[in-house]
Amino acid sequence: MKSTRLKAPDVCPVCGKDVPRGSLACPECGADHNSGWRKDAAAYDAVDLPDQDFNYDEFIRAEFGSVPKPAGIKTFWWIAAIVLIIVFIVIYFYAAR
Repeated sequence: MKSTRLKAPDVCPVCGKDVPRGSLACPECGADHNSGWRKDAAAYDAVDLPDQDFNYDEFIRAEFGSVPKPAGIKTFWWIAAIVLIIVFIVIYFYAAR
């Protein structure tokens, strides 16, 4: 039976670092043929990052709707808070008599 030694890729497909010729594993991350190298791994195929023309505002509209929610408290809650404060002050002074 003939032992076939698999060739290591020039660039680690897991971490993207250069792999020395004849290595059995990546010296940077430890990946090898059993843990992540493939026979067809010739290039680093990292995470799929967005294109350079990524539009953040368009992404937000697509994910969360066309109208952004206003930051801040609605007028109703401000009025309710002021009325409650006035009621507590009146109760405090009425109870102090």
